[in-house]
Amino acid sequence: MNKVVLFLMAIVASLTVEAQINTPAPSPSAKLMQTVGLTEVMVDYSRPNMRGREVYGNLVPFDKLWRTGANAYTKITFDTDVTIGGKEVKAGTYSIFTKPSASTWEVFFYTDIVGGGTPSKWEEGKVVAQLTVPVQKLDMPVETFTITIDDVMSNGANIGIIWANTYVAVPFTVPTDATVMKSIDKALNGPTADDYYAAAVYYSSEGKDINKAKEWMNKAMSMTEKPAFWQLRQQSLILAKAGDKKGAIEAAKKSLAGATEAGNDDYIKMNNDSLKEWGSK
Repeated sequence: MNKVVLFLMAIVASLTVEAQINTPAPSPSAKLMQTVGLTEVMVDYSRPNMRGREVYGNLVPFDKLWRTGANAYTKITFDTDVTIGGKEVKAGTYSIFTKPSASTWEVFFYTDIVGGGTPSKWEEGKVVAQLTVPVQKLDMPVETFTITIDDVMSNGANIGIIWANTYVAVPFTVPTDATVMKSIDKALNGPTADDYYAAAVYYSSEGKDINKAKEWMNKAMSMTEKPAFWQLRQQSLILAKAGDKKGAIEAAKKSLAGATEAGNDDYIKMNNDSLKEWGSK
């Protein structure tokens, strides 16, 4: 083995050893999860330290767009629609950018969520919400950049941004009351047509009480203004299984008409086969 080969092998070996060394990230990543009312909120961000540096007005310049953290974009996820700065923000994930000043911060929620630093091209059309919030001074400095969800109430909370001697609170509201009222109305008004339909199909497919399945299916159809051909198909099968061939034939004919209008060959064939089996003329 010549000296060149030995030299290259030594370099590869040293690189392999170096690749196995783990060191802590200067700005470690963090994830925050918080339930606000009935909404799940998650924040994914990186946490730089002061390290003796003057932060705002120096490390983070005033009146310039900031990524609000370090490394990749800081991201926030809502699993329901929320309201921020008077605007409805759809459920989803957004990046948070800020423009700090000495007394107030501008806060932007942006649709682009992949990247580091700040966008090379800022597009106003991608801002789903923005607001201006006041700066609150802290009595003692916080070394590590921190995002919190504070003042958690059933209808909203604040996104807290804390670093150095500065705290800002970004309020948002969640649709808890509307969601609860909707569920109350649904519960008090009883099962829907879809509930009856799903229960009937389950009972029939699992070999449970077919008469109960028939009762629920009939309720579902009576509550549906214009049943679909595939719903009528299930009704016909349940009626046939319950021994009501006359009702089954009537439902199958309606399903056949709907399938024919929709051009669904599969349902046309299934209904014709069943009508033949049930002795329809």
